[in-house]
Amino acid sequence: MTTSALLFDLDGTLIDSMPHHNTAWEEWHRRRDLPFDGDAFFAATAGRANAEIMRTLVPGRTAEDYTAMADEKETLYREIATRSLELIPGFEALRAVARAGGMKLAICTASTPENMALAFERFGLDSHMDTVVSPADGMRGKPHPDIFLEAARRLGVPPAECIVFEDAPLGIEAARRAGMPAVALTTTLPAEEFQAFDNVLTIVPDFSSLELAALDRAAHKKETRHA
Repeated sequence: MTTSALLFDLDGTLIDSMPHHNTAWEEWHRRRDLPFDGDAFFAATAGRANAEIMRTLVPGRTAEDYTAMADEKETLYREIATRSLELIPGFEALRAVARAGGMKLAICTASTPENMALAFERFGLDSHMDTVVSPADGMRGKPHPDIFLEAARRLGVPPAECIVFEDAPLGIEAARRAGMPAVALTTTLPAEEFQAFDNVLTIVPDFSSLELAALDRAAHKKETRHA
């Protein structure tokens, strides 16, 4: 195989958290009498760091204000997620095959440390990864490629030998900017939202139907075409 590492987004990719985030954001907007369109908001913000999102929604506030607003939203999310968070189907089987094949694994997420801790405690995801990268490490959120490139650096793997798994257009764009092929999951948005990206290998509802050997062949073909 030419693929050496798999890089996974967390929210909406490994865990079914996006509906819970959507509910929390809807309540956050309601408290401020701000209009809210869930699908449009997700497409515009998923993968971005909270500080970046808050500066767009409520410009002209202090850094302390943005931190407090972000904490409020994430507290709302955790109250919901603690009761109902689940893994996306098929991930554990895919992880086992990847590990058996000697691949390295990373989580690359814009999630907060507290939200990551909730998911890791519930599912033990971090124990199956070689590294976890997030804006808490001082990097810009998606669509900037920083998080994916840092994961590749830590893993000692060239970007072209990584495959990214994402559920958001901004995440797919970040992978494209990093020079990485990607798999798009339709856990939150329909397939047509990802069809314009030339780095997408396949679009799937979850991990259940994925075969790593086929993904590797598709990634190699795409790399050859762009060489």
